[in-house]
Amino acid sequence: MRCAALRRARKHLGRRGGFLLVLGVGKTCWGVSFLVDPPSGEGLHLLTSMCSLRHWAWLWIICGIVTTFSAFLRVGRDRWGFYAALVPPSVWAIAYLAAVLTGDYSRGLWVAVWYLTSHVGVIMWAATVPEYSVPPARRGRREEAG
Repeated sequence: MRCAALRRARKHLGRRGGFLLVLGVGKTCWGVSFLVDPPSGEGLHLLTSMCSLRHWAWLWIICGIVTTFSAFLRVGRDRWGFYAALVPPSVWAIAYLAAVLTGDYSRGLWVAVWYLTSHVGVIMWAATVPEYSVPPARRGRREEAG
């Protein structure tokens, strides 16, 4: 019974939905971690000059929730989940790049590249993956001769 329910859920979500679900839950948890135990704001002066990291946590949480709920939408309508998933890592990458340019955090370049490749790049790639990419069927000899 439980396996059947999991199979139905997996079939409903598909590949894109599964990706969005994992991503959304992860982003939401990351945001909650900023509320529970805020990290140091090293390299994030651009953000912390506007408000505390506890406030920025809500960017991760809200985008994570949007991403999670988008996992259950049909392909095409799920695009808002991909857009929402892009926002927090893009903002963090910009903040770290700004810290490098101002000389506040020399390590920020590597952190920004990490956010841009392992987060933004992967999300942009996953958004282009079709739900079902099946290679075309080979034609039989009878069809070719006919």
